[in-house]
Amino acid sequence: MTPAHFTFTSMFFLGLTGLAFHRTHLLSALLCLEAMMISLFINLSMWMLQLNSTNFSLAPMILLAFSACEASTGLALLVATARTHGNDRLQSLSLLQC
Repeated sequence: MTPAHFTFTSMFFLGLTGLAFHRTHLLSALLCLEAMMISLFINLSMWMLQLNSTNFSLAPMILLAFSACEASTGLALLVATARTHGNDRLQSLSLLQC
């Protein structure tokens, strides 16, 4: 494993642990998800460059497009939550409330 692969793999796992342990605000959870998606994009891009394969060269762009859609949906949920509940704390959210 090259140092670059190790760096971006550890970036993914740091985002995963941040998502698991720091679940106080919705914005921090969204930032951890974005860090994970960016590290996946960079790892997939480096893997395609190392293989010199053009068969799956579109895969990182598709992942980036899905990441942008996920980010916009997350921000829309953040705005809706802040408007209805007054804050973005995950503890104040409940599925039983309308």
